[in-house]
Amino acid sequence: MAISKLLLRMSAKGLERPAIVASWPTLNGITAVLDVGANITSDAEQLVDFAIMGEAFHAAVHGSTNPSIGILNVGSEDMKGHEDVREAATILRDNPFGLNYHGFVEGDDIAKGTVDVVVTDGFTGNIALKTAEGTARFISTLMKEALTSSMQAKAGALLALPALRQMRARIDPGAINGGPLLGLNGIVVKSHGGADAKGYGNAIRVTVDLARSDYTAKVGANLKRLDAVLHSTPSEPVETVS
Repeated sequence: MAISKLLLRMSAKGLERPAIVASWPTLNGITAVLDVGANITSDAEQLVDFAIMGEAFHAAVHGSTNPSIGILNVGSEDMKGHEDVREAATILRDNPFGLNYHGFVEGDDIAKGTVDVVVTDGFTGNIALKTAEGTARFISTLMKEALTSSMQAKAGALLALPALRQMRARIDPGAINGGPLLGLNGIVVKSHGGADAKGYGNAIRVTVDLARSDYTAKVGANLKRLDAVLHSTPSEPVETVS
């Protein structure tokens, strides 16, 4: 991340550090979660930056037309959470650039696929990601032990093999490998250190999808509008987008 920022610089004025986005398999498809490790803490403006970048990423890579956005919090009520998440929620709720803001979401909403984009700081996002990975390995190990525990279990596993393969393909880390560093003046995608050939190929696909999209232009335009909102004076009307 440090080398990428040094060589490429940030893509727009006001962006301080890039955010790592993870494509998370859910009951409703794929949810983009960011940041998952590049920034330990994030203020309200940075969280809004993540929302803008995550929305453009989901549209570019996963083909959504109007991605919904939620801020990860300890509850869905407006009064929940610390000051930065509440301030970010206010900015997004009143935003002038047409983002589809859903509201606060909780940890279990990620796997449900309640929203297309989940915004959080890198500290919380990384813990959530590692917890999900550990839980997936735990369940996989328990299933393997249960399905090989007896001859009857092995026979049942053989009958269920097509369904088991389908489930494994859906949660295969290689199928969603490739975490872009969003916010750079260029495209950098981080691959998982244990990725196989299929996973590495998927990381390249993510890179190509971003390169072929209007992701950078869309992020830049919305960041300019955000800057106008945050730093305008009452005598300076802000142009909105219909």
